[in-house]
Amino acid sequence: MRDYAGSVQTRQEAGATALDALSRMLDITSGEGVLSAPGAALGARGDPRATLAAEDGVLVLLSGRPRWREGGARAEAHQVAPLWRRLGCDLPNQLLGNFALVVVDVPAASVLLAIDRLGIEALAFAARPHFIAFARRVDRLAAHPALAAALDPQGLFNYLFFHQVPAPGSLFQGIEKLLPGEWALWREGRLERGFYWRMRYRDAPRRDVRAQGERLRRLLRQCVARASGEDEVATFLSGGTDSSTVSGMLAGLRERPVRAYCIGFEAAEFDESDYARLAARHFGLDLRIHVPTPDEVLGCIPLIARHYDEPFANESAVAAYLCARRAAEDGYGVMLAGDGGDELFGGNARYGAQRLFAPYQQLPRALRERLIEPLAEQPWMQRLWLGRKARGYIRQARIPLPERLEAWNLLYREPLASILEPDFLAAIDPEQPLAGLREVWGRTAARNTIDQMLHLDLKITLADNDLRKVSRMTEAAGIEVRYPLLDEALVAFSGELPPGWKVRHGELRWFFRASLRGWLPDAILDKRKHGFGLPFGLWLREDAALRERVAERLAALGRRGWLRPSWISAIETAHRTEHATYYGAMIWTLLMLEEWLQARHL
Repeated sequence: MRDYAGSVQTRQEAGATALDALSRMLDITSGEGVLSAPGAALGARGDPRATLAAEDGVLVLLSGRPRWREGGARAEAHQVAPLWRRLGCDLPNQLLGNFALVVVDVPAASVLLAIDRLGIEALAFAARPHFIAFARRVDRLAAHPALAAALDPQGLFNYLFFHQVPAPGSLFQGIEKLLPGEWALWREGRLERGFYWRMRYRDAPRRDVRAQGERLRRLLRQCVARASGEDEVATFLSGGTDSSTVSGMLAGLRERPVRAYCIGFEAAEFDESDYARLAARHFGLDLRIHVPTPDEVLGCIPLIARHYDEPFANESAVAAYLCARRAAEDGYGVMLAGDGGDELFGGNARYGAQRLFAPYQQLPRALRERLIEPLAEQPWMQRLWLGRKARGYIRQARIPLPERLEAWNLLYREPLASILEPDFLAAIDPEQPLAGLREVWGRTAARNTIDQMLHLDLKITLADNDLRKVSRMTEAAGIEVRYPLLDEALVAFSGELPPGWKVRHGELRWFFRASLRGWLPDAILDKRKHGFGLPFGLWLREDAALRERVAERLAALGRRGWLRPSWISAIETAHRTEHATYYGAMIWTLLMLEEWLQARHL
């Protein structure tokens, strides 16, 4: 397990030195992988990509696959101290690739923390007037002897709302996480935070579609080549546009067939292995398909709960782990993943769906509020199919963005008093999840709705969710994962495209698909998006062992005083009698919370 952590203090806290704190967080005190100075210690364990250096009282830890903006050479920790003295907080802007950076300047009593632009790497921290502690994993940081970090009710609520704990919050009181492209500077007990990078978007139209399509294909090839290097690499292949693109580009760079791994399911609505087979035939890939069983998934649940540093409930973590485990068993150490294409080029279904509400918002306010909306709420209208549809449409159209994107969220739709116990509800701010969405939405450089949604998803869908899912599950399998589509050159290119090239008259990823048509099979370009979803809700209805495990864990969760047991029971009933997949997703969320807590004896 890759870990890095450290502690800096201006006075001894809770009877523990900085080295004592490092030992508690990483179980190492000295030797290789540890740097220390008076009042400061930092270290890395199990991380072959981490480099450390000390120079004139400046301690540096640099992890990931960073390279310098100028020249593109690999960045090493021993190169950082002179640049820190010259550039200060602008130092992270000189780095490209995925990285976590820690600079401890002991003489200046300051600490700089930063992560890469897209949030591929992670850093959590706890800042106090007399010390700052930091770690890759939130649960490691919570073990710092001066923190005694307790579970944060707000973090628990945010997890239930988003099915993960979005940055900058965490599950523990007093612990925060860095946002993508952010730095934090602790100096003489005071904390500053800022962004060294922001995504730039172009709103102006352009006409050079063909030229930009050629440029896209060149960039894709270059970014896949940079990510794969000289290593023997395999790929994830769901059969979707992105994974097929990455696998196909890699196949064009290699003489031998590229090994690709796919998950298949007997449940037809979740299975897209036929598209993976199509991509494999088209590009000459060596495809391996794994079809998991409910028993296999049941065995994976404890491992998943242990390996995430906070509760995490994306069901497709199972598929990511099983693919990576199979690749590791076959001798691979590196895999390429296709994550990021949807958030850069406009591939998520809700981007097209939101355009349906724009015409309503453009109607005169008086017409909407005085005539249309009162009419839609009339009882006689609800007896008509069209009337019910109209009311549903109007109710969603009235919700402003980005809040409207959560319209199908159970914790948004239902009264919280019916879900949460009174004491727990009184301890949280129910508006914080939506406030977090608005904050990201509000700092988007563009004001076009498509780009605002893309910017939001770079954070909440990609950094908080998909990257954590894949990175932690590949790590659990002993695999290093790389993301060619998140190369800075490709990210910057996507920002240069006008929003109408990303979603055009409701067509998702118009430019990307048009540029690759004739290279990718049409069936893949035109297919409905699946991903690596898991038919957990369906299996839960059919598999007795899985039902027994879930019932026991949900009963235990109901005794913790956070969620009303009656609501948990109602979700279980709705899963059995109504929509297995929709309610199954919430049951998985509750299950993974209790599994995570029990794995840590909490």
